[in-house]
Order: sequence, then structure tokens, then C-alpha cells
Amino acid sequence: MTVRVVIVDDQALVRAGFRMVLDSQPDLAVVGEAIDGADALRVLAGVEADVVVMDLRMPTMDGVEATRRICTASTDGRPRVLVLTTFDTEADAFAALRAGASGFLLKNVPPEELLAAIRVVAEGDSVVAPSITRRLLDRFADRLGPAPAQDPRLAQLTDREREILLLVAQGLANAEIAARVHVAEATVKTHVGRILAKLQLRDRVQVVVLAYESGLVTPGG
Repeated sequence: MTVRVVIVDDQALVRAGFRMVLDSQPDLAVVGEAIDGADALRVLAGVEADVVVMDLRMPTMDGVEATRRICTASTDGRPRVLVLTTFDTEADAFAALRAGASGFLLKNVPPEELLAAIRVVAEGDSVVAPSITRRLLDRFADRLGPAPAQDPRLAQLTDREREILLLVAQGLANAEIAARVHVAEATVKTHVGRILAKLQLRDRVQVVVLAYESGLVTPGG
């Protein structure tokens, strides 16, 4: 299946470079380009896309707001947003994760990492390892403000699912969770899938964000 990609960046040379890399792959197709967030919304209104490769710092409408609008408007989880950042925009990347992005990369990643990330996001997973996500959230936890009341969706979870949600939020991979709770890794994967469905979350990144926002996990805890 061909993964349809929209590239959003205010720099023409960056867009051209990304397009060249993506067009070299038989399973990826660039179906649109946009110069900022507002332009991205216009482009997406006219094309079907699986992944949006989103810059963060753009005029008119930045990548965070565009990500929020794209993810809010989506009724089937498509398109998924992969944000790109630089070393000095980690706070914006965090905001984009809260807005619904499925992950983020630094702009200087090797082409093969970008290609792999697009494929992973298209398949419904995140491209940020949970442990890395947690370190990012720890660093910017002060931006969350006071912990709100516990999310009512959490009441739908079984005791086992709640236990696994906490382990996911603490940065453990499926294999590590399986060893911790003494079940098969496939069973953990099934539980994670049910957690995502019940909580209406896209991927593990959003599980971590929800756990922090609900006060289930605290910085350094």
C-alpha cells in the first residue's frame, strides 16, 4: 500500500529535499505541499493523506496549531502528524504531542530514519520511544500546570489495563512490561490496543501525555 504524504514547511528548499527523498521510495508518494499551517489545512481539504510531515516554526499558522486542527477534525485517525523540530524547539515539539502528533524527529535525521518514521506513523504507531517521550515530558512538566481531575475515560479500564497503562507511561516497552507483570508480550500488545481504543488515543505517545495530564504519573515519579 502506498503511503500518501503531505509536506508542510515554509522553506522551499526543505520541501524539495523531503520530496526528493520520499519520491525515491516505491511505497511513498507526496500528494501535496504547504507553506504553513493554514495552507496545510487548505491542501488537506482537497487530498487524501496518511501522514503529514509538519514543520513547527512557520508564519500565519504554526505547526502546533495546525496539528491540533488536523487531529481534531480527523474522524478516522487520518492523517497522522509527524512533526519535525530542531534542538532549540523541544518545547514546541512537546506542545505538538499534546495537540495530537504521533511523534517527532529532529530535522537533521538521516534520510533513512525519516523514511522509517513515516512508515511507522502510517501504520498507527509512534516514532518516539516511550522513554524518550517521558524524558521530554519531565523536562517540560511545569508547562502542564496543576494536575486536573482524573480523566473520566480511565474508569473504563480494568485493573490490569490500568496497571499496563502506568507501565507504558513510565517508559517501558512491551517486552519489559511482559516481564514485569508475568504475561506474554502478545498479551501486553493486546492490552495496549484495548487501552488505546477505550481511551480514544492514537498511540503510546498520547498514553504518556494522558498519564501526565491526569496526574497518574508525575515528573521523576
